[in-house]
Amino acid sequence: MKKLIAIILLAAVSSTAFSKDITTIRFGVDPTFAPFESKSPQGTLEGFDIDLGNAICAQLKAKCVWVETSFDSIIPALKAGKFDAILSAMSINETRAKQVTFSDKLYNSPTRLIAKAGSALLPTAESLTGKTVGVAQGSTQEAYAKAKWAPNGVNVVSYTNQDLIYPELINGRIDATLTDAVVGDSGFLQTPRGKGYSFAGGPIRDKVLLGEGVGIGINKSNKQMIDAINSALRAIHENGTYDAIQKKYFSFDIYNG
Repeated sequence: MKKLIAIILLAAVSSTAFSKDITTIRFGVDPTFAPFESKSPQGTLEGFDIDLGNAICAQLKAKCVWVETSFDSIIPALKAGKFDAILSAMSINETRAKQVTFSDKLYNSPTRLIAKAGSALLPTAESLTGKTVGVAQGSTQEAYAKAKWAPNGVNVVSYTNQDLIYPELINGRIDATLTDAVVGDSGFLQTPRGKGYSFAGGPIRDKVLLGEGVGIGINKSNKQMIDAINSALRAIHENGTYDAIQKKYFSFDIYNG
């Protein structure tokens, strides 16, 4: 009977219980990955991840603070205590999991190559030999391209963020870019500047380098934050908040990818 009571009491604990101790969550973000995180013309942060973070804070009755940080330095910044968690379209992979603890999965988004329509390029080392491919610094796409393509004669060029890559592609300084499929589609292909470009080949899958899904990165020692965020994520799935947010941005199920 005592064991049964303990189980019932544990099940009754909701995410709001964490708010007694967590009053503020500082999220590190690089707002250059629309539609996940970007800046509006007015300079305010917007996007799917921003809405998710705000929903998590609301569930915990905590204040959300967003700290803008370049993606290639975002894990060191987390470790240095500049913010409490990373919410910036960060794929979960083995290398990152050695440095941070990830929350439960936020969503899935495949990796795709973008090039001129009709170029016949494919996301393989054989097809890209002698070509130049742009990638965002610190991204899983950079890690993949440098590990799989660079040793085979592909010139992989890293840029501070994805937004800097598209002008290089348009001006012909690079032949293609490897990026998150949703980011590339909404941030480039579906815009006027993306006219004449398309995805080249199919999605790339690599569990080790590209990971499986996207999560929130948290310091391994901060168990309270890990538990609170996961509890809030479960709650916003259960109460329909997650579904309402994803329908605002996508016409498909981003969670299952």
